Parts: sequence; C-alpha cells; structure tokens
Amino acid sequence: MSLHAEITHRLGTLDLQVELDVQPGEVVALLGPNGSGKTTLLRCLAGLCPIDAGRIELNGVALDEPSSGTLRAPETREIGFVFQDYTLFRQMTVLENVAFGLRARGMRAAEARRMATAWIDRVGLMDYARQRPPALSGGQAQRVALARALVTSPSMLLLDEPLAALDAGTRATVRRDLRRHLATFDGVALLVTHDPVDAYALADRVAILDAGRIVQTGTLADVTAHPRSRYVADLVGVNLVAGDVLEGVLTTPAGVRVIVADAPAGPAFAVIRPHSIALNRDVDAHSSVRNSWVGTIAEVDRLGDRARVGIVGTLALTAEITTAALDALHLQLGDEINATVKATDIDVYPA
Repeated sequence: MSLHAEITHRLGTLDLQVELDVQPGEVVALLGPNGSGKTTLLRCLAGLCPIDAGRIELNGVALDEPSSGTLRAPETREIGFVFQDYTLFRQMTVLENVAFGLRARGMRAAEARRMATAWIDRVGLMDYARQRPPALSGGQAQRVALARALVTSPSMLLLDEPLAALDAGTRATVRRDLRRHLATFDGVALLVTHDPVDAYALADRVAILDAGRIVQTGTLADVTAHPRSRYVADLVGVNLVAGDVLEGVLTTPAGVRVIVADAPAGPAFAVIRPHSIALNRDVDAHSSVRNSWVGTIAEVDRLGDRARVGIVGTLALTAEITTAALDALHLQLGDEINATVKATDIDVYPA
C-alpha cells in the first residue's frame, strides 16, 4: 500500500510541483504556511483536482496520469478523506453517515450497518448512533468523520487539519484517539497540520511545503534542528540566514556579512538562536564580538520572565533577553539597537 506521486498542478497563483513517496503504514505530516498548497495536494491525491502533468500511483496502480489519459474518479479510489470541517451529512444520523461510503459502493444495507456500527463502537460513540451531526460536539463530529473514512478500509487516508476546529481541552483527547487509530492503519496516511505538536504526536515523518514545493523532509527533530526555510525557522523560533560561505564568512544575497566558525565553503544556512544575541543601546560601541549589526526595534513581546525583541535592519533578527534586561535598557519601538553574536554560537550547515 505505497504511494508515489509526481504532481504538477496550477490553481490561480499556486504552482504546485511536488514529488512524494509514502510507504505502507507510514504517516506523513504536511506542514507549511497558508497558501503553500497543502490542501490542494490532498485534493489532487483524492481526485478532486485532476493534475496537469505527472503521475499519482497507489499500490502500483495509476490513479491520475495525463500523458496516458488515465484519470480515476474520486469515488473509485481506495481513499478515505477527513475534511477540516468534517463535511458530515446533516440530514443523516451518525450511523447513516458512517455507512454512506459502504452503501455508495453497493454494499447491502444490513452489512453496511453492521460494519458502520462496529466502527461507531470503536470510536466510542454508540450512544450517539441515532443522533444527527448538529447534536454532536466538535470532538464527536471528528470521530464520526474518521470512522466514515476508515470503515471502507482505504489504502490511503487523507486528513486535512482534522484537529483545527477543536478547543484545547478536546484537542488533546482526540489527538490521542487519532494516534491510536493511525497506529493500526496499514495504508499510507497524509496529515495536513499547522501544529508541530500534532506532527510530533501523529506522524513518522514531516514534509515542509512552501510555495508549492517540498523544501524539506525528515523527522520533526531533523527538520527543526536544521531548518531550510523561513517557515520552519519561525516555527521553532530561530533566526535563519542563507548565503554563501567563503573563508569563514557567510555573505547573504543582500551583501550582509556573518562571521561563522568551522564552516566549509559554498551555499549554506546559518542558524542564530535568539538567546545568543546580545543587545546594546550604544550603536557605536566597540566589542570583541565580530558579528555586530545595527537595527531598529520593531516588536517587543514579553513571555513570562523573558522577552523577544524583533529587529529590522540590514539583517532581520529576533533576540531573546530577560525582562530585567529589557527594563534596564529601556527599549522602545523605533529605538536603534546594536545586536551582537559570537561566531561560535552560530550553527552552519550546507544548503
């Protein structure tokens, strides 16, 4: 039950060009900023958006291949889809909703009800089998949508932000239930989420989608340790600088120089952690620290006894200092500040 997808698809300003392989039993989380193409990618896999070029292959069978004229309709694909808003049929009971996919495939009513009842019991909603969606909570509706997607024994499960509509208290419980069900799912699963906690709890691997391209893939720990996009850097709260290294200096496309230590020559990323940045109101101060940039304070956020200070200038940075240091410096929005960081505190890796 493996997936191989090579997808080219244009939708408005989005130019989606993705190559993705998912192995049997593997859960891949798709993360990325709004508009990066995550939901569109799921819709292409489901057959709701025919691709312009490429090939989508599930278990060795082509589902969509424009070059050969192959295009299997969504209802003929072995796919379960849990939409962000769950898309339950309001006029149907929970039992009828879960049995719908089986009945649409021609299964006898009695057998469809039996299988649907088993799944309703499995997700803990037997007391709600005769209820209709408007009577359900968000967590209960999510469980119904999941049962409806899984009752047909799909080869691929697509989950489009399945926890996004839940409140914080319900989210943890439903996440735990979803993890339990995914652990027993033998097919391939793709999960769209904006929450790294969901990705960590539910996925074996993450793929970062940005502007229609997969820019990084790996475990969440690997991706966050070596971010290759601004999105991932912001996600984990670090500063990411891209450029070319030559003789211990990384130079950005804008010409900003960052002194680094023990870095091979060539295109590279540099990670500057906010807590490694020191701030000084005297922009003309001399220091033994070789990295020094003058900027303007654009943002100040207090977080308990820490404060994050956003700086714009030749190099956009976010520094993290204590609130005591913030008060001692009397920092205000619009103030000029000198930001320094030691070369040995900067992590560098090839681009």
